[in-house]
Amino acid sequence: MKTNAYGAHAGDQALEPLQITRREPGPHDVQIDIAFCGVCHSDIHQVRAEWAGTLFPCVPGHEIVGRVAAVGTHVSGFSIGDLVGVGCIVDSCQHCEDCDAGLENYCDGMVGTYNGPTADAPGHTLGGYSQQIVVHERYVLRVRHPETQLAAVAPLLCAGITTWSPLRHWQAGPGKKVGVVGIGGLGHMGIKLAHALGAHVVAITTSASKRADAKALGADEVVVSRNADEMAQHAKSFDLILNTVAAPHDLDAFLALLKRDGTLTLVGAPASPHPSPNVFNLITRRRAIAGSMIGGIPETQEMLDFCAEHGIVADIELIRADEINQAYERMLASDVKYRFVIDNATLSD
Repeated sequence: MKTNAYGAHAGDQALEPLQITRREPGPHDVQIDIAFCGVCHSDIHQVRAEWAGTLFPCVPGHEIVGRVAAVGTHVSGFSIGDLVGVGCIVDSCQHCEDCDAGLENYCDGMVGTYNGPTADAPGHTLGGYSQQIVVHERYVLRVRHPETQLAAVAPLLCAGITTWSPLRHWQAGPGKKVGVVGIGGLGHMGIKLAHALGAHVVAITTSASKRADAKALGADEVVVSRNADEMAQHAKSFDLILNTVAAPHDLDAFLALLKRDGTLTLVGAPASPHPSPNVFNLITRRRAIAGSMIGGIPETQEMLDFCAEHGIVADIELIRADEINQAYERMLASDVKYRFVIDNATLSD
């Protein structure tokens, strides 16, 4: 079936209206009318071919929410009309150690919501900047928020789970001091979630102007990383620092803030590598640098349910589909609080 979308035909071209084809729902498929789709920094890297291997035409978008329009004959968990979401994963091998553990995000056969291999035309997956999508039921998530919050739920499917997964894995909660570096799409969700989990949350930003905003999001303290005195006051005190910055930078200043056995977890994905850190910052306190990528389907559902229960959504700016190129430029200039979300109804105009 044909559906309207927005995408690009080459890395140096603007996004433009496209018509794409979606498969008819198979026995285990769920067809979703997409209401809203969040705009992730990864979308820019991929559609502009800043990450290797972009396949064109490229239709980005992996923060998808909407309503079930049809279900396959063997689907039992979803019904027509249900509010649902789709994140960064639409397929995996379903039988490896990672899939068995509900960590499909680490499966070697994980298929991304866009730019992943598929038998569907054109041979690679096309994402949520579109009116409809058809996804295997295993990778569809139930949304329990009120429908009035649906647009602001969309970024939870990437920004939310990308910060939730490491916060849970490294056991952020009461008695733990957690730093969040960067107050953008990922960082603002990291602050909200760490606060709701009961941790003592410190926002770390280059911008003194973000101090009040970070406090409003739930930070107990705010540190301006360019202020050496402010940074020094927190030396050797953090259990966990979540680094959401998607540009290469010096990691040593943050390593010095970790207590013994503390962890600096990188969730921002820069287009080029960070400078190599000083080994002595690691070995003198048994500190760790770790990475974390999105999350598996069960923990994504856990995160959505937690957010519904605690009234947590992203802070968003709703845009029309034809404003996407302008939104990309504004994102790169950090001119958004904190996530753009496309109103997919405007794709029919």
